Amino acid sequence: MDKISFYPYFYVKDLVGRVASAIFSFIWIFYAPNVLGHPENYIRANPMPTPPHIVSEWYFLPIHAILRSIPDKSGAVAAIAPVFICWIGCQPVEAPFVTIGQIPPFVFFLFFAIMPIPGRDIGTLYFILGAIARVMGTCFSVLIRMELARPGDQILGGNQQLYNVLITAHAFLMIFFMVIMVVATKSLAPISPTLVEVGSGTGWTVYPPLSGITSHSGGAVDSAISSLHLSGVSSILGSINFITTISNMCGPRMTMHRSPLFVWSVPVTAFPLLLSLPILAGEITMLLTDRNFNTTFSDPAGGGDPILYQHLFRFFGHPEVYIPILPGSGIISHIVSTFSGKPVFGYLGMVYAMISTGVLGSLVWAHHMFTVGLDVDTCAYFTAATMFIAVPTRIKIFSWIATVGGGVQYKTPMLFAVGSIFLFTIGGLTGIVTANSGLDIALHDTYYAVAHFHYVLSMGVVFALFVGFHYWVGKSFGRTYPETLGQIHFWITSFGVNPTLFPMHFLGLSGMPRRIPDYPDAYVGWNALSSFGSYISVVGIHCFFVVVTITSSSRNNKTCAPSPWAC
Repeated sequence: MDKISFYPYFYVKDLVGRVASAIFSFIWIFYAPNVLGHPENYIRANPMPTPPHIVSEWYFLPIHAILRSIPDKSGAVAAIAPVFICWIGCQPVEAPFVTIGQIPPFVFFLFFAIMPIPGRDIGTLYFILGAIARVMGTCFSVLIRMELARPGDQILGGNQQLYNVLITAHAFLMIFFMVIMVVATKSLAPISPTLVEVGSGTGWTVYPPLSGITSHSGGAVDSAISSLHLSGVSSILGSINFITTISNMCGPRMTMHRSPLFVWSVPVTAFPLLLSLPILAGEITMLLTDRNFNTTFSDPAGGGDPILYQHLFRFFGHPEVYIPILPGSGIISHIVSTFSGKPVFGYLGMVYAMISTGVLGSLVWAHHMFTVGLDVDTCAYFTAATMFIAVPTRIKIFSWIATVGGGVQYKTPMLFAVGSIFLFTIGGLTGIVTANSGLDIALHDTYYAVAHFHYVLSMGVVFALFVGFHYWVGKSFGRTYPETLGQIHFWITSFGVNPTLFPMHFLGLSGMPRRIPDYPDAYVGWNALSSFGSYISVVGIHCFFVVVTITSSSRNNKTCAPSPWAC
């Protein structure tokens, strides 16, 4: 059977990309100066110092993310022209056209916006972006744990706004750029809310009325909304890229039912992402108009409803939490099969379990909203659906366990795979606990919820990313990684993240609320242990970068064979 031609779809995608680039470029160039402003116009908020002025060439960073997603370089050049003209028009008359300090970043921007990048290097760029985001996000998390190491005011001096800004920045970096880098997010824009005025202390959900103009009157939340728009655009384009590549570039006689499970996991991930991101774009656009154009989508005084925002966000947000899990499960399936020397047990069941996870993950969004006052029937449905979604997840876990048998080689990728399965199972079991609406009402705003989603994302998914790195790093660098250091990295990381997160279950069951930088003396012991574990995790990160450095630069380790893991 002849393959379907996707060239018309690529043409439409290119056309939409060009139009969106031009429109967004005009909007951003005129809007960004009003957001960032000048230092003398900033409202000083003690005890935080006034942030430094954001220089004008930084305005090009979000535009760069869109231009990089345009495959046709003539379109990128055409989009640059109006941007450049608008930038000239925004310059003060008495200021020089381009100062010496602005020349290097401007040339850098033009060079990378036009220069083509080979496809084989894109994966390396994703890895570099994820590594940078992980370091930055970990720095924020360590600051949070340093503040919570003891009761009372510690390093932040009692500034609760700054504490919530750190939480927001940590969540944006880890969720959108450390984890979802596997589905093509390509800008560092979410760090911008921490650089504007007093920062965005809304959390990664950006719920109104906390994100409204009365609670955050500056430009930080507007910058956060713009960053989420950019992340969504690049993720949509990346999802289209993955779907069309898998659909149109399979080898001869390579049907989907013969494809590896990792290949299956990519379209199962990309389709929910492609369908849910427009929902995110719509609801944050409604929030943006509430803040700047006096609409009342989230204001009950004008006929709006803040719960509507939560429904829209969670309709995007719950498929989004399964987006990083599915590629991770595909990676683990590949590694478990390789190091066990046998095919994955129940291949067809694994395929339909992943599809079921992607579908059911879009139908249980309101289990994050039991505390808003849902009626009994709605709570009953979402409780049952949430418990039912555990079935395909457990099918995958039992298939992995059945695949592992005698003669398993416990190299570094296999160690991380086993660790990911174990830790993800713990996170799933705590999710079954919070699936009960009655229990969730008591535990939702406590550290029990923090422990749950960190065990799923920070442990299960991040360990799966380490699995993929150690398994395929030879294909990127051409040399094998140091096995001993890789295993040391695994054990240090395991002994770091577990003491950090597991005590949070007990803190949550004891009633310690989250997003508050102080607590009674009764919680001292578990918080001290959690903070100590975070310091060990930093040592694990350093060990990981030692592995990367030795692998990429040392000539003493072995050259990678064409099939390094072949038995």
